[in-house]
Amino acid sequence: MENFFKLKENGTNFSTEVVAGLTTFFTMAYIIAVNPSVLSQSGMEWGAVFLATIIASIIGTLVMGLFANVPYAQAPGMGLNAFFVYTVCFGLGFTWQQALSMVFICGIFNILITVTKVRKSIIKAIPSSLQNAIGGGIGVFVAYIGLLNVGIITFDSGVPAIATLNQPVFWLFLIGLVLTIVLLVCNVKGAILIGIVITALLGIPMGVTTAADSVSFSEACAALPTTFCAIFTAEGLPSLFSDMAKLPLVLVTIFAFSISDTFDTLGTFIGTGRRSGIFSAEDEKAMESSSGFHSKMDKALFADAIATSIGSIFGTSNTTTFVESASGIGAGGRTGLTSVVVAICFGISAFLATFVSAIPSAATAPALVVVGIMMTSAFKEIQWEDFSEAVPAFFAGLFMALCYSISYGIAFGFISYCIVKICKKEAGSIHPILWVATFLFILNFVLLAVI
Repeated sequence: MENFFKLKENGTNFSTEVVAGLTTFFTMAYIIAVNPSVLSQSGMEWGAVFLATIIASIIGTLVMGLFANVPYAQAPGMGLNAFFVYTVCFGLGFTWQQALSMVFICGIFNILITVTKVRKSIIKAIPSSLQNAIGGGIGVFVAYIGLLNVGIITFDSGVPAIATLNQPVFWLFLIGLVLTIVLLVCNVKGAILIGIVITALLGIPMGVTTAADSVSFSEACAALPTTFCAIFTAEGLPSLFSDMAKLPLVLVTIFAFSISDTFDTLGTFIGTGRRSGIFSAEDEKAMESSSGFHSKMDKALFADAIATSIGSIFGTSNTTTFVESASGIGAGGRTGLTSVVVAICFGISAFLATFVSAIPSAATAPALVVVGIMMTSAFKEIQWEDFSEAVPAFFAGLFMALCYSISYGIAFGFISYCIVKICKKEAGSIHPILWVATFLFILNFVLLAVI
């Protein structure tokens, strides 16, 4: 184990890595309950998504630990699952089988750009202001989804308003939200998971948490075949490309999946890896300047892309590197052994399906809200005092929630960015990849208007 993970070389030991793994798991374990509650709204069976979430997390995290030897954990990403359901399925009218097929293609695409120099070009094509706006905007969107899931925001007569707080589900949500915020402010490890568990328990006497619709481990196993390899059925990949009129829309959606996944992961690596020494500046430079696996980050990005494709085969949205991995790194995790411990914990959690499935949306919605709050921190990196930077960032960030669509937010951000640069006579600074993406977005709007 010492020779494989190079513990001493990385300034750590076995016990430290185990503690770090447990810390990471308990800060991100909320996804086990939240992801099925989100994706099941698209028509997928809760039990199938529950197991798919765990399987994808185990495989992705093991690849991250054993292949890249870095202390990062993977699971279906928040924001990306909301995009899957509320934009791709509800907004654009794709079936969940088709959405999974797009996630699979996204994973394959990310694998290709990870092992070639195309990756460097795509990363450099998106200006940093838009990268941060996309990250923060997804946070706003995720928090908004959390509020809508419990019905605390109503649209009487088409006007948004706070619902009358006369139902137990509202009070339970507010209690859970306050509790989770207090735990996070007090830096309690596993705050989000603890908040979900306590809120769900408080919901029992309130009549909100019931076992009437719970799913056992055996029932989850029985449901898994409904999503496993669904992308290879007639309703999956074949149907995705059966209507050529929708091809531009499909390509734009895959692109939206890809850039969100790519920059979420890259931001997590750079934001946590350099400060801790896991990824050095030289390592990042090697990642940008060459193809293949010449750096830890190359291997880590490859693990991330592999997990996305595998996850879609089992039945879940994009698997990404969780920023909550920073908690384990803060606890001293420096090698892939931390990731292996996280994967083992995910495996054990699979047998707790009965308890997890009984958790109501009022208990998981606070997690969506606080995760959204965390993600909006990306806005601070935007130069708001520069109006030419603020305009595309505003449209990209805020329009995700206003339009109820992550892809539309990205579209307005790209389009406004190009307009601003043209007005400033700086069109030559716009990367060709950004021009192509903007054209595809405009073409998408035109097709939607015509159809």
